[in-house]
Amino acid sequence: MALNSSATYYFTEHFSARAGIPIYFDRVPSSTSSSTTVASGSTFSSGIGDIFLTLRAAWKPPLVSYSTALTGTAPTGEASKGFSTGHFTFDWSNRFDRSFGRLTPFFNVGLANSVADTPYFLRPFATLGPLAHFEAGTWLRVSRAVNLTLSAYDIAPWGTQTVVSRVVTASAAGRSPAAGHGRQFENAHQTSGTSALTHDDGFSAGLIVSPKSYLDLNLGYTRSAQYALDTISFGIGVNVTALLGKNLRP
Repeated sequence: MALNSSATYYFTEHFSARAGIPIYFDRVPSSTSSSTTVASGSTFSSGIGDIFLTLRAAWKPPLVSYSTALTGTAPTGEASKGFSTGHFTFDWSNRFDRSFGRLTPFFNVGLANSVADTPYFLRPFATLGPLAHFEAGTWLRVSRAVNLTLSAYDIAPWGTQTVVSRVVTASAAGRSPAAGHGRQFENAHQTSGTSALTHDDGFSAGLIVSPKSYLDLNLGYTRSAQYALDTISFGIGVNVTALLGKNLRP
């Protein structure tokens, strides 16, 4: 689980800056059986992740809306727990979308040196290595307070990649025999290798319910084809500015 707090400052209608820091809460198997790979116990681990800063620009021209965001992180998290890679990372993302009534198709493309978590896929590992990422999908506004989203993604890395596990700490043993489906994060705390180590594709579906202007309730499902991994997630988002009834935008 992750508790992510952030604050955004709007310089103008088009430009803004956002800064924040995640706090992670993990339940990690303390040991595993070599024959059944079933955990015989578990320990709880928590700590801060990497501080991040995002610079964002957005425009809404008549044809297609466009936004670009550059995010940088500093290695403030504990790499021994998988809360950080121990290195500075960046992610430059670009989004294109257009609304057709209740439907809003979108396309995201970006360059990075680490695979970023998404609202519906808090990955059980962190990565370090150059990559491109792509996502295409659509939003559907069911009602004023209910939205659905469906998208497909692809992670296309190149060069040397490193995976830092969040489910196997630096002081714990992994599963034996080696984890299948490329899930090296279940077998060792840190693994380095070729681009095949972090290449991934799959799809996500999400339900967003906003009963109040300041409250978002999220339920999501992600299928990772590369890792044969199914993830069900939930989230609660609170906009403190809206909760206090203040509009701080220019």
